[in-house]
Amino acid sequence: MRSYARNQGSQVPNTVIAQDIAVNGEASLAQETVASYLSALRKIFVVEDMPAWNPNLRSRTAIRSSDTRYYIDPSIAVATLGIGPDDLLADLKTFGFLFETLCVRDLRVFADALNGMVYHYRDKEGLECDAVIHLRNGSYGLIEVKLGGDRLIEEGAGNLKVLQSKIDTDKMKPPSFLMVLTGTGDYAYRRPDGVLGVPIGCLRN
Repeated sequence: MRSYARNQGSQVPNTVIAQDIAVNGEASLAQETVASYLSALRKIFVVEDMPAWNPNLRSRTAIRSSDTRYYIDPSIAVATLGIGPDDLLADLKTFGFLFETLCVRDLRVFADALNGMVYHYRDKEGLECDAVIHLRNGSYGLIEVKLGGDRLIEEGAGNLKVLQSKIDTDKMKPPSFLMVLTGTGDYAYRRPDGVLGVPIGCLRN
């Protein structure tokens, strides 16, 4: 569970988790054993991996199909790693991954109420989208998760615009919205480029 917590928010295979466990001196597990443990954790709703989204693109960009690793709730990862508020503030990279897990948890709850699913996107060129909410009627929204700060929000909005430009809207609907989901701010707003800036506390059903 500690290794999974260290690798959450990424698309690592079971072999990498097994190697991480061995490197950190926690145990020596075969890939098959790791797979069986993860299967047990899924069955008791401790972890839930996020499948990849496969849109129609104008180019022939190869889309990565690996699932992204997530705990159902970020508090489980925090408890597993034995860290507290001061540790998170001292390591914003880890804080960012845990915040992403928090956002994914909430997005799944809201999407499920609409009979929707939450996916992730990543292609061979490194372009990523943290979350794609996709409804049964074909409508979807693209979401980047950022802790906050103008530079990171701008980076997230830029990624969303690039992905939007790659989607073949002759074969599927254009996105209903582009959103940068943040950990700071009191109000949601729409940027001049149309991208929504939404603090996590402003999400509503």
